[in-house]
Amino acid sequence: QVRLVESGGGSVQPGGTLRLSCEASGTIRSIHTVGWYRQVPGMERELVAKINGDRTTNYADSVKGRFTISRDEANNMHYLQMNSLKPEDTAVYLCYGLILSRNNFAFSPYWGQGTQVTVSS
Repeated sequence: QVRLVESGGGSVQPGGTLRLSCEASGTIRSIHTVGWYRQVPGMERELVAKINGDRTTNYADSVKGRFTISRDEANNMHYLQMNSLKPEDTAVYLCYGLILSRNNFAFSPYWGQGTQVTVSS
């Protein structure tokens, strides 16, 4: 069983900062890609940022220069530092991992339960 748990969401004013954390736990053999997505009701889930297996990163154009994704491989953690937050960043943020568990023979996607980020004055 693999589990991803986010923390660090909350409410901030425009221009504020938040740092999201995601911890992966359970029967993990290897983690390839980690990332953050966000979802607003009625809209499709959107990739925010990810770190690929080769350690390259991808960011949504809307967050480039403001958000930074990082990873602590030793502790199966990854983070999203969000600076200069805007009201349009308001969403549920979900952490993601492409993970090989001890019970499988292929990498599979896993998701956290989501954490709310609200940017409002």
